[in-house]
Amino acid sequence: MDMGTAVGSHDLRARQADRALASLPHGGHDAITLRVQCGKSHHVATVYDTAAGLVYAAPVRARSHGSFDLPDEPHSGHQPRRWLDLLEVPTPAGDDALPAWCDCGHRTLSRAEVRTWVAEGEHRVIVD
Repeated sequence: MDMGTAVGSHDLRARQADRALASLPHGGHDAITLRVQCGKSHHVATVYDTAAGLVYAAPVRARSHGSFDLPDEPHSGHQPRRWLDLLEVPTPAGDDALPAWCDCGHRTLSRAEVRTWVAEGEHRVIVD
């Protein structure tokens, strides 16, 4: 992977992350390194260990479901949209923010903090 190109283009990193996730057996379940949830136990993000490195995946939700933790899935049968990125690539200075969503709404996670959680061996982190 050309790190110079990966730094400048989220679209390229997202395509690489998508290919890495698609190559995982069993839908990637066995490759989950970290699960991030909110205080209400909604799913916020997941980190997978892939051949391309750690992949950050956050489901994109356009709206809250109130008290129900139901995913926003298109009715066409396609996979829910996810925001993907390679977690360990260097990014431009000041670009530490990773978007995340849950049924409580939009939030932002720190790329450095997520990497620290993984390095410390955390498997599940609650954020608020």
